[in-house]
Amino acid sequence: MSTVTERGLSTLAAQLWAPVPGYLNAATLGLPPRRVVAAMQEALLHWQTGEACPVEYGELAEQARRQYADLVAVPPGLVSIGSQASVHAGTVATSVPNGAEVLCVTGDFTSMVFPFLVQQPRISVRQVRLTELADAITPTTYLVAFSLAQSSTGELVDVAAVREAAAQHNVLTFCDVTQAVGWLPVDAGTFDLTVCSAYKWLCQPRGTSYLTVRPEVAARLTPNNAGWYAGESVWDSVYGPDMHLAADARRFDVSPAWLCWVGAAAAAEVFAELDITQVRDHDLRLANALRERLGEEHCERPVVTLDDPDGASAARLQRAGVTFANRAGRVRLAFHVWNTDADVDLVARALS
Repeated sequence: MSTVTERGLSTLAAQLWAPVPGYLNAATLGLPPRRVVAAMQEALLHWQTGEACPVEYGELAEQARRQYADLVAVPPGLVSIGSQASVHAGTVATSVPNGAEVLCVTGDFTSMVFPFLVQQPRISVRQVRLTELADAITPTTYLVAFSLAQSSTGELVDVAAVREAAAQHNVLTFCDVTQAVGWLPVDAGTFDLTVCSAYKWLCQPRGTSYLTVRPEVAARLTPNNAGWYAGESVWDSVYGPDMHLAADARRFDVSPAWLCWVGAAAAAEVFAELDITQVRDHDLRLANALRERLGEEHCERPVVTLDDPDGASAARLQRAGVTFANRAGRVRLAFHVWNTDADVDLVARALS
């Protein structure tokens, strides 16, 4: 990214977000853009005064669906909305045939593992290290479930190798893109299924999530959470006994928590105005600037992790006013669009 473009993105981010010095925790909880806070405050007032409209809430949820689809390069009809990654993963897990094998990653975020583990012994679950994932796919594997970027470290999976091995053995791919979408350009159509909790890098309220389903895979899933919002015509599906589910991925929808989707639509508008490639370059530049200051090697992820077995680094960062996370015995620092070189300086000084 050029200096001018970098400066322009930083200026735009300062306008869209309220500056929070030292906030390096997007991998845990993204900061809401100003527009999100304003939209939700207005929605609360409308609710308080009896002006809230469920139909309008639904329109905002559909807006967020369309904008997410654009962001991950798939048609809106391939996107289902819900509340949590584990809920979507549960739909996938309950649809795995009896006796089938699911391959997971050791140490992956449990929302991508527990939904399959609780299906045992009806199905079998095998866990391997991330670096061994592609080689571990065999003809007996039905589905491989993994995160594009690991929650604890930000480490990226070798997508090409996993996809090649899965295609060779006719294995379904289920990818959690929660720790990637928002900073990394992602094409969800390259996987059979993806899931995303949007309250991290996408800065939406917690309680908004997305599932993408390739059309040829949809018939292999049972919409186990089907309710009125999964109907072909939502407002004609509030009473039985007849059931007419949506023909596309909406059949997997979970009834939306309305106020969350007010914020989701507003956040999605903000990200639609950003060039994610520029966001990636910005995030990586800052993360690698910190690595350089700390004597670490550069890498292609915006998450910096530092071993901290005794908690000494965490204590220094806390005293300096840095907001970060502790994960698996490490300090985790996540740089995102609102961060600046001042945050790099703050951390480097605290740890020097």
